[in-house]
Amino acid sequence: MKPKILVIDDEPDALELLEINLKGAGYDVVTAPDGEQALKKARDLLPKLIILDLMLPEVDGLEVCKILRRDQRTSGIPIIMLTAKAGEVDRVLGLELGADDYVTKPFSPRELVLRVKRLLRSNEAPAEKADRIDYKELSLDIPRHQALVKGKPIDLTATEFKLLTVLAQRRGRVQSREQLLQDVWEYDNLIDTRTVDTHMRRLREKLGLAAKYLDTVRGVGYRFVEE
Repeated sequence: MKPKILVIDDEPDALELLEINLKGAGYDVVTAPDGEQALKKARDLLPKLIILDLMLPEVDGLEVCKILRRDQRTSGIPIIMLTAKAGEVDRVLGLELGADDYVTKPFSPRELVLRVKRLLRSNEAPAEKADRIDYKELSLDIPRHQALVKGKPIDLTATEFKLLTVLAQRRGRVQSREQLLQDVWEYDNLIDTRTVDTHMRRLREKLGLAAKYLDTVRGVGYRFVEE
């Protein structure tokens, strides 16, 4: 069965361009022209990934993202924010609300398809290999993409989970922002390293007690510290 992708944009030309390229890459594409239809289709269809335009009628993209992340049924679906707003504030706000990635209009369809593939690959659990990281009160079940703090599940997006896993697997070693962008986001061309900072801030908020293991190395990057 082809992975289902929900594309939300109020511009017919943009919807058509995305639909053609995603279908050409082997995906099943469903579209929505506004926020209300987007929320309904996301809940009814539970797509594998959502491409969400920031500027939408009725309910805007940021609000849609916020609502999807609060709903247990849709909270783990990867979201790529598509926006004509190139300002740093808009990008950071989208990431803080739960978007896994962002693409600025005008965009390269080929690049967008590559980002879709990366996110879907990150969200897949390898069936043949069981792997687990346990450190103090923090447990990571890698095949199930599940993080637990003192036995309580923590709701992380695919990108947040991969970021935490990479740091935990390399605990004690400092990881630069540039290295994390390559290993977690798989970007060949480095983009704004604030993407890493925004995800780290959100990850710490969700981890609560276990956030103490995520250390900022000023001017360099981050590391998972060992007590």
